Amino acid sequence: MEVIVAEKCGFCAGVTNAIKLAEKVLQEKKQICSLGPIIHNNDVVSKLADMGLETVENIDQIKSGTVLIRSHGAAPAQIEQLKERGLEIVNATCVLVKRVQKIASELESQGYKVVLLGNKDHPEVKAVVGSAKDVTVVADKEDLHKLPKDSMLGVICQTTQSLEYFCDMLRAICLCGFREIRAINTLCEEAIKRQQSAVDLCKKVDIMFVLGGLNSANTRKLAELCRQYNSETYHLQNWSGFDKSKLLGKTKAGVTAGASTPQWIIAEFVRKLKEYDNKTE
Repeated sequence: MEVIVAEKCGFCAGVTNAIKLAEKVLQEKKQICSLGPIIHNNDVVSKLADMGLETVENIDQIKSGTVLIRSHGAAPAQIEQLKERGLEIVNATCVLVKRVQKIASELESQGYKVVLLGNKDHPEVKAVVGSAKDVTVVADKEDLHKLPKDSMLGVICQTTQSLEYFCDMLRAICLCGFREIRAINTLCEEAIKRQQSAVDLCKKVDIMFVLGGLNSANTRKLAELCRQYNSETYHLQNWSGFDKSKLLGKTKAGVTAGASTPQWIIAEFVRKLKEYDNKTE
């Protein structure tokens, strides 16, 4: 089996920084918890849990110790609540997410109605929503009715969305009634590079594998884009989810991975895939 790995895949700088920061703090502190999973990858979360990092879903579960703000960030009100409780805070928020939070606040202060394109249930989006008093989250064209009419719109986007999505939604918004519109590109450049690299590769192979957490937005976006060009695209967390029957009749496989997928997951998958023999298995 010939296996080709996407030129751009795996950990991004934000994820790498968050994990290094968590590991450093775990060496120094006895009690540390993460407000939500530090990244959307169960393998990494489990590894850090073995080192002592406890994941909690809400602030009420935290009684004492050190709190790690995950890469997706947290709303300013949540951070203030942690400070009021006297908890030590270690902030591992991705710098790009911090930028989106700042832009949302600035747009609102300038009189714009903030419109955030993305998934309302994603932790990054929730953190950005909490950074301004009134943010309208628009996931798709069916949500356009939420936009206020005859208003000044300040449009930003969830960092892990695709450029195609951002442009398509902007075109749709421009057909709605507004007095003024200001759009700021808040997409992650590294995410876009991974998307383009994955799409380029999936067109050249018989089957495409996208590795990463099933709850990872950027990984799901990679799989979604690849399926547009190669119907034989499969999103797996790791090798344990592999179905050998999918390889029947295939000779060339492509592999990419989300920004929260560690290199060892990619390496193991590629090694085992290369060892696979259609004729004997």
